[in-house]
Amino acid sequence: MRVVVTDAEVTLADVLSLRLAMEEPLSDGTELVLRHRTTGVEREVLLGTPGARTGEATLAVSLAPLMLTAGRWDAYLRRDGRRVRLRSVDPGFSLDHLDAYALCKRTLAYRSYRTRNGYLALKIADAEPIAEVRSIWFREGRMEVMGLLAFTGLEDDDARHEARLALHRRQSGDLMRRTWATVQGVRFHAAFSLVDVLAADPDQAGTWEPALEVEGVATPLKLGSRLDDVDGKRRRLHYPSARIDGVPIRPCYTADDELRIEVGG
Repeated sequence: MRVVVTDAEVTLADVLSLRLAMEEPLSDGTELVLRHRTTGVEREVLLGTPGARTGEATLAVSLAPLMLTAGRWDAYLRRDGRRVRLRSVDPGFSLDHLDAYALCKRTLAYRSYRTRNGYLALKIADAEPIAEVRSIWFREGRMEVMGLLAFTGLEDDDARHEARLALHRRQSGDLMRRTWATVQGVRFHAAFSLVDVLAADPDQAGTWEPALEVEGVATPLKLGSRLDDVDGKRRRLHYPSARIDGVPIRPCYTADDELRIEVGG
């Protein structure tokens, strides 16, 4: 049963769309098996014979009814009791598609991808609303952040929404004064004074958690970076620091890819 995925995508309707290249048609009784990499829980979908041509077939599998949980799920084909892992030559997503996918308000976000060893897998994560960071820079004593709002349900239009950026010190919960931010549609731009951050940090060795408060969104939005293919940004992505009165201030990411501002160190 030699089958290779040549095109893979999770559509905006959370349907796994696959194009397969194969040596022979899929016979009746063939199943797509999704196996949770950590727990070993499996979900099966009976495929039957989805294509008339010998060399290729297309599949469309609705993911929501399968009750998949957060984590990584590996894909297999099973026929006559024999199971083989499903190979893939397609990365499974594009960054533009991820942006469009994040415009809808969701509870789970599904993503197809190709593993390092060349197999099809799904990554499923809780889709809480977030302010997705796209660029960070220092300018004139300020730190500025730009990005887009993900999973909020707001329209990607020209409408302006009142917004403010708040910084909370993780060690004490102290709030530095809020600063105004600009939100147009789902695009945001926020800035804050590095001098103010330093003045609000009594030990000059704190970690600050930024959050964006947006009109029309019920809860403050954490700032982070998840709509890409880079896992573990705390290890892989390093920003330069700015110095205020000799004290370094730099942005960094947590293990969950949330943005933090570190003072000192």
